Amino acid sequence: MAPGLGEFELIARFFAPLAARCPGALGLLDDAALIDERPGWSLVATTDTIVAGVHFPSEAAPEDVVARLLGVNLSDLAAMGAEPAAYLLALALPQGWTEGEAEAWLKGFARGLGEGQRQHGVALAGGDTVATPGPLTLTLTALGQVEAGQALLRAGARPGERVYVSGSIGDAALGLRVLQGGLGGLGEAERGVLLDRYRRPRPRLALGRRLRRLATAAADVSDGLVADLGHICEASNVSARVDADRVPLSRAAAAAIAGDETLLALALTGGDDYELVFTADASRHGEVEELARDLDLPLTAIGEILPPPPEPSPEPSPEPRPERVLVERGGRPLAFATAGWQHRR
Repeated sequence: MAPGLGEFELIARFFAPLAARCPGALGLLDDAALIDERPGWSLVATTDTIVAGVHFPSEAAPEDVVARLLGVNLSDLAAMGAEPAAYLLALALPQGWTEGEAEAWLKGFARGLGEGQRQHGVALAGGDTVATPGPLTLTLTALGQVEAGQALLRAGARPGERVYVSGSIGDAALGLRVLQGGLGGLGEAERGVLLDRYRRPRPRLALGRRLRRLATAAADVSDGLVADLGHICEASNVSARVDADRVPLSRAAAAAIAGDETLLALALTGGDDYELVFTADASRHGEVEELARDLDLPLTAIGEILPPPPEPSPEPSPEPRPERVLVERGGRPLAFATAGWQHRR
């Protein structure tokens, strides 16, 4: 709990105003919220926890923390084609904060939440606040709805389909490198672009909704393009080939990689892009191009879906297990130390 503030005062001052547009939140005066389900629609729920010093810098501005917390959850809804409805929020505030520090942080955090709510059409439905002897820890559960049977899943890709990705890839991972003191050879404007993409995820909600009747499978690029396409391949029991030269890069990312070719691997595997990678039948390429124009968002074909790799022999073998995702450049396969971010305890 914030020093000098009781739980109910904290809720009333900072969070009750954020629940005003959610009737089921009941003004945050009850122990639970009431969420009405629309007939013929399915409820979609996703939860993420972020910890200071692990998932974001401890000194990050509260508005940047909001953008990450809300963005990563709404990106999960986007990947399933869901429309956001409400969210639940749990805060574990450090006991070591002074009253002034807590007050300033909560004001910025609540202000950022209000901006995020207006931008994405979502409202606070409830949550919890506690004190912790450890670092600042935040958990957000996002609730959305999608027409029954229309949710985008990972398990729908089929051989012969094309692989697409939205926006640009690699900016956030390179932005983290900038934050860590790297990429000093880039100009300030380019460094600023990369930092912004790391600090402020942009969930592709409008795209997700439009893909419901177009894409056969989808995932958001959170762990890394290679890893998240691999998740689609695992769920669909297929493999994929990606042309690294067709993966869309921003000017800032392209400049960074031009100065150091080894950064291409980081761009493809680093994660935190929160773009959507999806598959669609090749016959529907024109519809994908039209959608890109409608949304003013690049949707780039980067590869194709292939049959599943052969099953590894049950006998011991020095040969490595075939990978689900083959990334090529100039016709030659690229090798990566890791396909992407892996959550560890």
